[in-house]
Amino acid sequence: MGLPLLGETLQFFSPNTTSDISPFIKQRMKRYGSIFKTNLVGRPVVVSTDPDLNYFIFQQEGQMFQSWYPDTFTEIFGKQNGRKRAMKMLKNMLQERREKPRKQQTDFFDYVIEELRKEGTILTEAIALDLMFVLLFASFETTSLALTYAMKLLSDHPLVLKQLQEEHEAILKRREDPNSGVTWQEYKSMTFTFQFITETVRLANIVPGIFRKALREINFKGYTIPAGWAVMVCPPAVHLNPAKYQDPLAFNPWRWEGVELNGASKHFMAFGGGMRFCVGTDFTKVQMAVFLHSLVTKYRWQPIKGGNIIRTPGLQFPNGFHVQIMEKDQRKLESE
Repeated sequence: MGLPLLGETLQFFSPNTTSDISPFIKQRMKRYGSIFKTNLVGRPVVVSTDPDLNYFIFQQEGQMFQSWYPDTFTEIFGKQNGRKRAMKMLKNMLQERREKPRKQQTDFFDYVIEELRKEGTILTEAIALDLMFVLLFASFETTSLALTYAMKLLSDHPLVLKQLQEEHEAILKRREDPNSGVTWQEYKSMTFTFQFITETVRLANIVPGIFRKALREINFKGYTIPAGWAVMVCPPAVHLNPAKYQDPLAFNPWRWEGVELNGASKHFMAFGGGMRFCVGTDFTKVQMAVFLHSLVTKYRWQPIKGGNIIRTPGLQFPNGFHVQIMEKDQRKLESE
């Protein structure tokens, strides 16, 4: 399983420019099958590209598996240093608000404090701080990457952009006040937008691996996962599976037409799954939808430079994606 201590860590993090399953995973799938073992940062890890095992892992959260990321991984992914400072800041803010409570609830802190005061609540301060961190900070990086990728896809697929514009311009025409903000009813009517967002995150595969730890020895399909071993669910292998998705590397929002997604499934887990399904999922979708609404109704753009993708194994734009944004002629839009 690779070099002493390092294992196959260097191969796992080796940069690649493919939109397909990473060479590290793909080569081992071909050699060993959909479930195989490796060693990453000094820990034995079972890698699962099997939809059934992935689903089983998420459903057994808290019973047979628990959420887990080794410290060395969080440091390599670059999140640990910022997290400590952010958590300290959030804890201080929560303490100040507790000492000087407001008469009326005006923001998320107020609702958290109210819930913490309730008798029998399952919410603890640690859980509340974790939740706030995910909503405010951890989701920022993933959402910004998804939006950058979305703009690149729109730039490369004019027919998709055309249908997205038509959907959002129709929303503007139905409004009594064209300058008012997006309503919840309008948001729920964005059918093609949701198809576009789903297809974007399917191909983006921003989170290349979801880690769990086996709480006891587990037998599944003839495989044995020892107690204490890490398990890495591999979303790209699920999202790019040709047995489920026709022409899986093609960007095709219409493949989601008529498909309802209520959380994760065996074949779609861009936002995690099980009890640890990403708490910021709906928030992220709203952010992306409102951004896209503003983008396609008010502006036009053209790529200037950058836009090349690298995966290490997470999605990155090493040179950014530079675009020139120009405001649309609103008078022309209203006359159409």
